[in-house]
Amino acid sequence: MNGLAREGTLPDRAGPPYNATPMEATRASLHTLGCRLNQAETAILGEGLRQRGFELVEFGQPTDLLILNTCSVTEDAERTSRYLIRKTLKHSPHAFIAVTGCYAQTGMDQLKRQAGIDLIVGHQFKLDLPAYLPAVHELRKRSTPDIHHTKTMERGDFDLPHFAEPDSTRALLKIQDGCSAMCSFCIIPFARGHERSRTFDDILREADSLVVRGYREIVLTGVNIGQYAHGSNDFCALLRRLDQVDGLERIRISSIEPTTISDELLDLIASSKKLCPYLHIPLQSGDDQILQAMNRRHTVNAYRKLIETALRKIPDLGIGTDLMVGFPGETETAFQNTVAVASDLPFSYLHVFPYSSRPGTAALRIKQRVPPVSIKKRADLLLNLDRAKRLVFHNAQIGKTVPVLFESGTRGSYRFGTAPNFTKVAVKNSGDLENHIKSVTISAAADRCVFGDLVSPPTPMNASLVLL
Repeated sequence: MNGLAREGTLPDRAGPPYNATPMEATRASLHTLGCRLNQAETAILGEGLRQRGFELVEFGQPTDLLILNTCSVTEDAERTSRYLIRKTLKHSPHAFIAVTGCYAQTGMDQLKRQAGIDLIVGHQFKLDLPAYLPAVHELRKRSTPDIHHTKTMERGDFDLPHFAEPDSTRALLKIQDGCSAMCSFCIIPFARGHERSRTFDDILREADSLVVRGYREIVLTGVNIGQYAHGSNDFCALLRRLDQVDGLERIRISSIEPTTISDELLDLIASSKKLCPYLHIPLQSGDDQILQAMNRRHTVNAYRKLIETALRKIPDLGIGTDLMVGFPGETETAFQNTVAVASDLPFSYLHVFPYSSRPGTAALRIKQRVPPVSIKKRADLLLNLDRAKRLVFHNAQIGKTVPVLFESGTRGSYRFGTAPNFTKVAVKNSGDLENHIKSVTISAAADRCVFGDLVSPPTPMNASLVLL
């Protein structure tokens, strides 16, 4: 146990003493399921492993250690977690398997019965996971897993143990965790606890660090980021301060609840040269009765007015949304109401999710279940609408010249990047564009991306900033 308390008690935040003897080629791989917040936390865990001398290898390669950062939003996500553990043990039968994330928090009893898992770490202790690993000479399979888990989680503001090394040109920056909204379908409040915010100064220190390391765009992540609050600083205050960070060129807001989007926030996006004109605003349903059963805090009419206001203030805004199909009690009429709203509003894309019953959630008490065949039919219809919406939005970009932040690598003969409104842009391979922002004139559109030509000369930028 390395001196750590077992299930239900809180160990010292510093963790146990760690064998600091340099390790020779002890391989570790990490894999993430789920949201951007999980991705941000995996990057933090990876940095913790690097500091302890592990050699990080690509997931799927032979390894001595796997850290699996799980999701529990759907039953399928949990099933995938179990499959990935079995898959890893096929090519690395002696690998030490550590499981963390939402499934480790909500499904601990199930996971501890699965063969091959050696360590289970709940959310309370997630970012300390590297310190809970055995010394390298004890990194071997266990007959039963060590468990660090508690049902209660701290509510106070937090700092991160160290800053991550992002694996993308767009760096994820965690600012918040937890949710107190209690939507009736959602297991996240049980998995991550109540809302809590990262300290203001710790966020700014990491933002400065990312700029020094050459990152041009940060993506603010959390569970309910619009609820950010630390001291006298709310979400808009944080954005205003990040807007002043020298050398930072783009600030992108990830998924944000409609009830937390104020006129002040929209005015900030409209006036800022750094805040990207992009919002992902979950709708979930276009029927007020279903929204009420979901315990959502907005109505369809309020959502429509928000979108109209946002587009009036920010004409080039890219807007994405989440839509759930098959929620208990969703009649054909209710579904058609969702189709109508999704068709009417100028979304640039739709994320479509079939309802998945989650243990402990209030929606389990609703008896009127939608047959699986109907759920699939409804999801397919919305996925077709998603493709049509993407194409309409992308066609509207033709002829525009936009700044594109390019990713690493190529796909076929193309290089890809992201425009401020979150449009995926492809250009013919033209030398090393990674982590550069270049002006591109859009010339053609498809449902998944647009195609364009580099403008010569390129948009002026800080050429001295190179991704380390």
